[in-house]
Amino acid sequence: MEILDSGGVTIPTENRGADLDTLRHRKPRSSDSSNGLPPASDDAPAPSDVRDRVDSAANLAGENEIRESGGGGGEVDVRYTYRPSVPAHRRVRESPLSSDAIFKQSHAGLFNLCVVVLVAVNSRLIIENLMKYGWLIRTDFWFSSTSLRDWPLFMCCLSLSVFPLAAFTVEKLVLRKFISEPVAIFLHVIITMTEVLYPVYVTLRCDSAFLSGVTLMLLTCIVWLKLVSYAHTSYDIRTLANSADKANPEVSYYVSLKSLAYFMLAPTLCYQPSYPRSPCIRKGWVARQFAKLVIFTGFMGFIIEQYINPIVRNSKHPLKGDLLYGIERVLKLSVPNLYVWLCMFYCFFHLWLNILAELLCFGDREFYKDWWNAKSVGDYWRMWNMPVHKWMVRHVYFPCLRRNIPKVPAIIFAFLVSAVFHELCIAVPCRLFKLWAFLGIMFQVPLVFITNYLQERFGSMVGNMIFWFTFCIFGQPMCVLLYYHDLMNRKGTMS
Repeated sequence: MEILDSGGVTIPTENRGADLDTLRHRKPRSSDSSNGLPPASDDAPAPSDVRDRVDSAANLAGENEIRESGGGGGEVDVRYTYRPSVPAHRRVRESPLSSDAIFKQSHAGLFNLCVVVLVAVNSRLIIENLMKYGWLIRTDFWFSSTSLRDWPLFMCCLSLSVFPLAAFTVEKLVLRKFISEPVAIFLHVIITMTEVLYPVYVTLRCDSAFLSGVTLMLLTCIVWLKLVSYAHTSYDIRTLANSADKANPEVSYYVSLKSLAYFMLAPTLCYQPSYPRSPCIRKGWVARQFAKLVIFTGFMGFIIEQYINPIVRNSKHPLKGDLLYGIERVLKLSVPNLYVWLCMFYCFFHLWLNILAELLCFGDREFYKDWWNAKSVGDYWRMWNMPVHKWMVRHVYFPCLRRNIPKVPAIIFAFLVSAVFHELCIAVPCRLFKLWAFLGIMFQVPLVFITNYLQERFGSMVGNMIFWFTFCIFGQPMCVLLYYHDLMNRKGTMS
């Protein structure tokens, strides 16, 4: 880095001590300079000019030295540092918290302050809650004797491995020309549909716990997305390999059970024959991440049992009765619900997926982006869940565009697919089909266009605040209350 003073003298900061000494002792080239006469050359500066430049450069260099030495602890020549004749204000600068400069500053200190305040405030609230209500966590929160009746769901989870083997068999038959392309597509459709309907049937027939049902349905959706990606990618590779004008001449179609098995275990939803790999497994790192996973999972369970369950039990249906009371319940539920959601995100997308990637040496670990800085609802959905986002753009959005479907219908169709699977993951374990999750996801479509408009009109901060309010303060607590009361009403009707 170089510092340019106003006179044009260049002083490299890396070796500024030697250069300053050279400038300070530089003599004019004329022999008459000792008598105060100007130098012989017109290009050489006057001695007073040189002195001013040296003073300015020394001040700048001294300022850097003081800054680097932590406030003056280094060796600084005080004769040339911060002379009164040198200007203290040299350029136009904004205050760090002004609107033009706030996003150009580091906010690490403010972040640490927020963490300290959050820990202090929430520690007081936890102690106050324990003193007032006592220990509300039930002993059967994690395990229960009734969990043995969930064994059909466990067996269903194990049997899901049959469907990737069936998909592999179809691809092997296509490779050996035993079946035609339309038959292969039809078989893949049958396999993927059966993979979804079979767990739904098992969950609805068995009187299982909600957590077991959610786990099975999440695993079912993950396997379904992987099967679709495997079939779609294999079809595309097969098409490129057989085409005369293929874009990549190195593309070749082959079927490998090993690559399919790795894909089914890897933390990705997009199939490809090979993935970037990390060189080794860091066992100590895995142990630390697993310890964090246990701690944050326990903290999440504590918030659910100690705060969310009592609030929900003591509430009324948000769409029935007093409006102000419903708003108060939603706002009271919003903070603990937000904590649980953030813990869930950290546990799954950061800890669990990174642990799985480390054990499998999976190299691409961009499981999320900085979604907390989302300027609109659309930015949030593009950044918070990168495996699903990549699957959507690869197998839904861009295939729609390649079939000349306009952009807006393609976006709506992508949200429709997401809404269906959100409804399956919640409604099937609850055995309650009220479409609240489906409507909540589809409601994101107009919010995408509204927040995009507000971002262009008023700037990024407005869109970010609307995203946080609609999604975490209003949307999720409302869905929790709706599903809880509808579930309680269904149980009351059945009893």
